[in-house]
Amino acid sequence: RCVDLSGVVNVVLDEADEMLNMGFTESIDAILAEVPESRNMLLFSATMPAEIARITGKYMRNPKEIIIGNKNESTANVKHIYYMVNAKDKYLTLKRIADYYPSIYGIIFCRTKIETQEIADKLIKDGYNADSLHGDLSQQQRDYVMNKFRVRNIQLLVATDVAARGLDVSDLTHVINYSLPDDPESYTHRSGRTGRAGKTGISISIINLKEKGKIRQIERVINKTFVPATMPTGKEICEKQVFHFIDKIEKVSVDESEIEHLLPSVYRKLDWLDKEDLIKRMVSQEFVRLIDYYKEAIEIKTVDEKSRSERNASEPRQTGPEAGFKKLFIGLGKMDGISPKNLMDLVNSYVEGRVQIGRIDFYTRYSLFDVEEGAAKRVIQALRELDFLGRHVKVDFATDEQMERGNKERSDFGGRSGNAPYGKRNSGEGGYKGRSNYGGNRDGGNRDGYGQRRDDNSRGRDDYGKRSFSSHGSYGKKDYGKKDASFGGKSKDGYPRKRY
Repeated sequence: RCVDLSGVVNVVLDEADEMLNMGFTESIDAILAEVPESRNMLLFSATMPAEIARITGKYMRNPKEIIIGNKNESTANVKHIYYMVNAKDKYLTLKRIADYYPSIYGIIFCRTKIETQEIADKLIKDGYNADSLHGDLSQQQRDYVMNKFRVRNIQLLVATDVAARGLDVSDLTHVINYSLPDDPESYTHRSGRTGRAGKTGISISIINLKEKGKIRQIERVINKTFVPATMPTGKEICEKQVFHFIDKIEKVSVDESEIEHLLPSVYRKLDWLDKEDLIKRMVSQEFVRLIDYYKEAIEIKTVDEKSRSERNASEPRQTGPEAGFKKLFIGLGKMDGISPKNLMDLVNSYVEGRVQIGRIDFYTRYSLFDVEEGAAKRVIQALRELDFLGRHVKVDFATDEQMERGNKERSDFGGRSGNAPYGKRNSGEGGYKGRSNYGGNRDGGNRDGYGQRRDDNSRGRDDYGKRSFSSHGSYGKKDYGKKDASFGGKSKDGYPRKRY
């Protein structure tokens, strides 16, 4: 079938930016190339990316740009805040925001249709009044969801940018960016949905540390400053919810004629309770689920965006071990290419049984790591004959001087410099079962475990006949009835064991 476009008088391109984002550029070019040059053309767009400028230059004659409001200007009534959290805590942060603002009426923006549906499903499952709006819904479904949202039968609408374009609601209290948009103009369009008609609004962004640069870019475009927010605690959330409930009770309109016939029975039933008992029972009944949830919930920490070099010099640094742990010294550092994974694999291979490892700090020539107090001597004893490229590696309890020297190195060079706590983990569970040693095989010769180039025919022995960390062959440890703990699942890979 063919369409004759020779008689077209007017061409209207609505939501032009989103049509281009959805991949219709070639189709639009093909259509516009076939319509008469004498046609009129109107192009509507919330944002004006470079591709739209290209279309206007190619297909429009002396185009005039009409801007409603100031370009890229955010309304003065909108407060812009962000929560910077670990990626794994994004959804829990979203729930806390929804709980902290009990009267919230807002849109949660996601990047993809799949993410939109997943977040909406989670919220509904967790008891929130939410629904989704995205391109996979039929027009009938979209109309149904939008109408419910307009009349406030839905409190939280999870949507993509494209799907939300046709929704016009004037009294939104919040816009939540679960995922930041790719360009600042789209952020302006999102945040502009709240703070309308003289009302105040809040635009909240949930970001990770890598997205901080996007926030700064948006700030420059909209000429507004984002405020970093502190994560509300469970106690603060419960207080907010309770007082919101009390406010509703104070403001409720009572129609006595509707309940008059019920009141005598209610009075008799509750006559034995005094006012204080009645209030306690009412609050407990209303908030038992919320109180129980936050009583057991782990508090979410916002990410510390300050680098070590920015921290106040008087701020105390942790030098000693964590409670219940001992800090050990090992004579391998960043210059040897050691990583947390290497250190864990090393302990797994040499130490029998389960060992819990805490904080790990790497410095230039050595490293410090915490092990559970009861296993510290066992770890030192097991690693007493450790060699690295023919060099005996010392492993012992860390001294105060070594811990202070490490802090000084961290301060002198600034930044992370490879030093960071890696959290508690369990060791001694059979060893790492990866595929190869830490250098892997590359063109131009194999590399040893820490990037040291070796000859392909080398067996990894030094002049004294001792095996290095990355040498091939078995660990040489006597059989304890356990399976071979060599790294990579092959006897030739990983750290060799010494015989005891």
